Amino acid sequence: MSRLLQWIFGRLPIGWLQLTHKRGRFVAALSGVAFANVLVFVQLGIMNSMAAATLKPYELFQADIMISAADANALAEGSNVARQWMLQAFAAPDVVAGMGLFVGNAPWDRGDTDITFTTFGIDPGQPGFASPAIAGDLALLQVQDVAILDRLARGLPRDEAAAIRPQTPLSFETQGRTLTALDTFAGGGGFGGDGYMFVSDQTFLSLFPARSSAAPDHILLRLRPGADADAVIARLAGLISEDSLRIRSYAEAAQEDLRYQQTQRPTGVIFGFGVLIGVLVGLVIVYQVLSADVADHLREYATFKAMGYGPRFFLGIVVEEALVLGLLGFLPGLVVGTAILTLMGAITTLPLSMTPAMALMVFAGTVVFSVLSGVIATRKLSAADPADLF
Repeated sequence: MSRLLQWIFGRLPIGWLQLTHKRGRFVAALSGVAFANVLVFVQLGIMNSMAAATLKPYELFQADIMISAADANALAEGSNVARQWMLQAFAAPDVVAGMGLFVGNAPWDRGDTDITFTTFGIDPGQPGFASPAIAGDLALLQVQDVAILDRLARGLPRDEAAAIRPQTPLSFETQGRTLTALDTFAGGGGFGGDGYMFVSDQTFLSLFPARSSAAPDHILLRLRPGADADAVIARLAGLISEDSLRIRSYAEAAQEDLRYQQTQRPTGVIFGFGVLIGVLVGLVIVYQVLSADVADHLREYATFKAMGYGPRFFLGIVVEEALVLGLLGFLPGLVVGTAILTLMGAITTLPLSMTPAMALMVFAGTVVFSVLSGVIATRKLSAADPADLF
């Protein structure tokens, strides 16, 4: 390491030698930086998993425009929408298909554990609105009380889910009715439910008798190929007489839902503060280590200053120490953070994992904040007289 740093800085690696002179303090400092990295990794991983879980249900459908109630900030929240607005939307020549989407939570009491399925009620005669992974199985839903289950649902044994086929169906009770699962798809647990389930709109209404076929949660529209979605949205705003509706592109609806989860829901705000706290912890730890090191070597620095060395020389030494702490503290933080996220993902079935973007972002942040701490720690040296340092 000494030779590498000497080659990089073109001088004796004074910072490295000072850090390693007291190995106990050096190990403690690296542990502190690694801990801060782990904290940031875990919080970022949870934030990323929340984003993936929020966007996942949108990936199960294919649409160009979504009509929702004014208070529908998320896919599973908000008031219902009158089906008549879908009929009015057909007045736009670029609208070629429409479907009402029903959303509700259906619990499955398994005795030892409960599974809550975010349940989608759709028209099985319109497979064009479903993702390719699901569209081929929608014909199964034409039979009453048939369901397609999420085989990655939290609490559902993998071997039990793998055995679900039309030849080997799985029957279970929910909402006072017996459903029969004939096939599965890959979804995954989220923050609002343990997994997803598809049923026909008629089956959905039998599960939720208080709901009406004339009032789905959302209306999905598909446009002719090449149509300008923004122009169609503007046209629909004039055709539909209800001003309180939210008429958005399907992609925009997904992004608005994500922003709502991250900035207005308590969980998103808490995870964001967790990342900030992790950064501040790392900044304070590195600053304390560097300022203590500067204090321990004031006489040496005074000697260098009396010999004519300027502020850039001292800054270079402390920045060298900051880089060493940031780089060497990042590596164990990356290993431990990856292990924790992998374990949490296996336990919760949330999409928790270490991504290259996360690693690169935390690495860059570690280096930047370590250098910033070093700059702050050298302020005393820059303004002091050599005689005052002895």
